[in-house]
Amino acid sequence: MIALKIITLFPEFFDGPLRAGLMGKAIESGIIALEVMDLRDFSEDRLRRCDDYPYGGGSGMVLTPGPLFRAIRAARTPRTRVILTTPAGRLLTQDLVKELSGEAELCIVCGRYEGVDQRVIDRCIDDEISVGDYVLSGGEYAALIIADAVARYVPGFMGNAESLVDESFADGLLEYPQYTRPAEYEGMQVPEVLLSGHHGNVAAWRRDQRIEKTRRLRPDVYSNYLMRNNRGNDHGSHQGD
Repeated sequence: MIALKIITLFPEFFDGPLRAGLMGKAIESGIIALEVMDLRDFSEDRLRRCDDYPYGGGSGMVLTPGPLFRAIRAARTPRTRVILTTPAGRLLTQDLVKELSGEAELCIVCGRYEGVDQRVIDRCIDDEISVGDYVLSGGEYAALIIADAVARYVPGFMGNAESLVDESFADGLLEYPQYTRPAEYEGMQVPEVLLSGHHGNVAAWRRDQRIEKTRRLRPDVYSNYLMRNNRGNDHGSHQGD
């Protein structure tokens, strides 16, 4: 089991996504303990404001430290790892997802506007995480991605745990192409090897397809795969005597 706590200005954002599909079933069964915390509940302003203009000028608003300090302190236990969603954070990778899934409790603070007061980061945040090199309208979208990616590694979440083995990025490669019935559609045939019933040939074909697909679509991932597996000679580079 893992406990997920999400601190947000917009708790209603999570009403649907975290109640549907596998996540909804996991929460209902108790595999995932979820608490969505309304940041405005921790504001001492009569209008429940949690943002203000940045010192030094500039466009946009910044989340103020008071409500965030109080919310994080309310959420934190000795076992909690506190994450801030921000474009400035380290990139969410499958390795990081696996690391996070080993935590007992995760508290995800949803960034908003121009960001949060730096003093919150300095005092309260354990990790700053980005889901990609692009800007979202709010950290709630990133929080959903982190929560779902991590939850898939919690025992009992997946109906078939073996599906984690062959999926994209599981061992540094993309997943192989998938086919289902019918065997022929509009003149396009399913590869014969998949119809052969020969498990060894199927496994070899899938492995080759994963390598080729990664090389073709994600050369950055492919390069990392080569480095991990000491397969630099695949590029045809050789050292002289």
